[in-house]
Amino acid sequence: MSGPASIPNLFDNSRLQLSAEDAFLDLLIETLQNLDRTVRAQFLQRFLKAMAQVELSETTSLEFWEQILTRRRELSESLSKPVSLQTALVDVLASSNFLRMPILMEYEDLKKLQINAATDALTGLYNRRLFEEYFAKELTRAKRHGQHVALVIMDLHCFKMVNDRHGHLQGDHVLQLAASTLRKTLRTSDYAFRIGGDEFALLLPHADPAQAAILGRRVRANYASAVEPLKLELPLALDFGIAVYPGDGEAKEVLIRVADERLYELKNSTRGQPAPPAAAGARVIPMEPPGSREAHAPSPPPSAFSAAAGLPAPFSPAARGAERRKWERVSLVGTRAHAVIGEPEEISARVLDMSYGGVSLLMDRVENLPAVFPAVLHVPILPPVKVSLRKAYVEPAEGQKFRVGCAFLP
Repeated sequence: MSGPASIPNLFDNSRLQLSAEDAFLDLLIETLQNLDRTVRAQFLQRFLKAMAQVELSETTSLEFWEQILTRRRELSESLSKPVSLQTALVDVLASSNFLRMPILMEYEDLKKLQINAATDALTGLYNRRLFEEYFAKELTRAKRHGQHVALVIMDLHCFKMVNDRHGHLQGDHVLQLAASTLRKTLRTSDYAFRIGGDEFALLLPHADPAQAAILGRRVRANYASAVEPLKLELPLALDFGIAVYPGDGEAKEVLIRVADERLYELKNSTRGQPAPPAAAGARVIPMEPPGSREAHAPSPPPSAFSAAAGLPAPFSPAARGAERRKWERVSLVGTRAHAVIGEPEEISARVLDMSYGGVSLLMDRVENLPAVFPAVLHVPILPPVKVSLRKAYVEPAEGQKFRVGCAFLP
């Protein structure tokens, strides 16, 4: 901290350039312009308290800030030279009888205030306040452009048991592992928030129900791998529920309610069961629109791709009759998904869609394509995966190309 600031001499010709302190406050103005209004208000309340020892509400802090910026412009125009923000700040607070002892802050302290206003202290994820703002903003954008946006609500299965048996320090650790898993698994365009004690929320712009389900399973599987070394001997897992605009609703409150309901549907379906292994992922809650009656299909044989992608392993024959899963087809049109086929000669093909048991490719020619061939799949969210494919069908496609349906082989 620097010492108490005094009112600068506005008529001192030696002040042709801003001091380091004034330049720092100019940086503050630019930084605040990039913050949402409510986050800016929360920051300004703390900043003005630290700067001048004044207790103001968030709304009043915003009002004073606008007055300070206006006063600075007026003084600069009147004097025909730049006037520091510090001068305008002292002038406005003094004229309002709020000024006590103004103190300039170090830059690192300022950054800490900015971060604390938007993030959760334990996990470093965005907080619930930012979740409400970003969700409203992403919904507005999705409505304007006719796009999907997926909400995923997650919480820690058996988290209370961790605190009861192993203490709150271990409980904090598993929460931090959850946050770390989210950061490592999400796309750069996604957002992760801690919205409660052991509750998290994800916002996935442009994600449809199938894509959101795949990502949810990936997070769950990666978290199982992260906590396994702790040897807690508890069925600790990240449960999740998904709601997607516009199919599941258009209002924020409706989507939150639907995601919550599906979260508890998953919890009830797995109550009393141990957490799945890391490669198993989570059972998918059906996301089809109302009225849909897709036929159930048994799980196909296991594959290298399904294991690497965190997709559920097939059920045993005894369990297959009691637990059958929906056949999912994830469209990858419009993404950079592609496959590199063959060894040593390599052919590139676009990936049109993918299901639990196979993948559809768009190819220029198929006359030399063998019945069984190796490939490396490059799919969004997942790392490159080596697979063995069996050609199932070939159909003509637009532009003199061919759609090739392939099944994963063990």
